[in-house]
Amino acid sequence: MEYLLTNFASAEAETGGSFFEVLGIDWQLLVIQTLAFLVLLVFLAKVVYPPLTRMLEKREEDIEASVKAAAEAEKKADAAKEEVEKLLKTARDEAKEIVATAKEEATASLEAADARAKDRAERIVADAQQQIEKDVLAAKKAIHNETLDLVALATEKVVGKTVSAGVDEKIIASAVKEAK
Repeated sequence: MEYLLTNFASAEAETGGSFFEVLGIDWQLLVIQTLAFLVLLVFLAKVVYPPLTRMLEKREEDIEASVKAAAEAEKKADAAKEEVEKLLKTARDEAKEIVATAKEEATASLEAADARAKDRAERIVADAQQQIEKDVLAAKKAIHNETLDLVALATEKVVGKTVSAGVDEKIIASAVKEAK
């Protein structure tokens, strides 16, 4: 820096001119350029910058509005997600209840069918036992009647003559009692 100042001072001394002349600056041209710059600055400040700043402010507002809308959308999405989760939980609970009810109904249906089958089997067994008892009684009567006939035949052969029905029955009855 010192070197520059030294060279500048020596150049001014040699030419004998003013500071601006040593630097090669025309001071009239400098004033005109300064005025033109100030006019340009005023023009820009009055005409160009206000619409530009309005546009930037509008853009900033739009960005802020977009950020707010995004935040609201995110809140709504979170709320919707929670609602969906609630609905899914409710649906799962209802499905569990339906499955449990279906299992209970199936169990009850099976038990009812089992009870009907047992009742039917018991009726079939009871009917079969009654039929067996009837068949046994019929067989006993048939055997009794055959026994009476055989005893009557045997008595006839032993006695040699036919005995009347009343006497025959008395003899048969007493023979049957002894046989038991």
